[in-house]
Amino acid sequence: MAESNQQRFQSGYVAIVGAPNVGKSTLLNQLLGQKISITAPRPQTTRNRVLGILSTAGYQMVLVDTPGIHKARDEFNRALVDTALATLNESDVICFMVEPEAAGRQVDEFIIENLSAVRTPVVLVINKVDAVKNKTELLPLIESYSRRRAFQAVVPISALTGDGVADLLHTVLELLPEGPQYFPEEHVTDQPERFLVAELVREKIFHLTRQEVPYASAVLVERFTEIPERNRIEIDAAINVERESQKAIIIGKGGQMLKEIGRQARQEIETLLGCHVFLSLFVRVQKDWRKNPRALREFGYGQG
Repeated sequence: MAESNQQRFQSGYVAIVGAPNVGKSTLLNQLLGQKISITAPRPQTTRNRVLGILSTAGYQMVLVDTPGIHKARDEFNRALVDTALATLNESDVICFMVEPEAAGRQVDEFIIENLSAVRTPVVLVINKVDAVKNKTELLPLIESYSRRRAFQAVVPISALTGDGVADLLHTVLELLPEGPQYFPEEHVTDQPERFLVAELVREKIFHLTRQEVPYASAVLVERFTEIPERNRIEIDAAINVERESQKAIIIGKGGQMLKEIGRQARQEIETLLGCHVFLSLFVRVQKDWRKNPRALREFGYGQG
């Protein structure tokens, strides 16, 4: 029988793991060329496993953005870490992101301990190298990590500027096995529009409020109604917080903070959905929801 001339097709799941605030979501968005994962200049912004799907004629790379891995002390954070660690055994390639700064090294040791239990190829991705003037300063860092685990490759990048991201894409592609197309080629994420909308609202809370308020906030979309004849979508979303004082901060004086959260979120939601959006936000108190297993499940956090 004659050999098939059909082009070799590669596919697989690529987990992006690392300490909180190392730039995982920024990298995912950079690889996709569009925003599907929210970002903020604070740790623990990502709470769910978010898939970004990069498809071409020759491959489909399913990128898995995960919550930052750290030594969790409460039920809420343990749920986030369990979500991230679960991806290690479910992936075809792992991108382990670190940064040149010393902060987070103890957390990185914890991640390496977990990586030692998997046989999946691991690429060490050193992010934020745009902040390093003398690149030879990276050599001791690379040596230090390489003594702890063998990596298939080491790739320095800046997820923010895009420098080195093409090299990382090429490196990962070389490790990707042959496989099927898991998702239709037009899909860029597995998450429904409701989830993306809720995440964009939550991102604005991170950017506009301070202290514990963003971490105590969970957003649920309660109504998502499409009106095709008007090219419009009407959305009602609830911002859940743990205390009355947090509710007061999110509403703001004369309701101004809530209006600004809604205004900024609506602009990005309209870009995402490609139509006019009427966004209605309200705030309610769900006392200590981060300690409540039922509430965690209701808000979609954790593994079960």
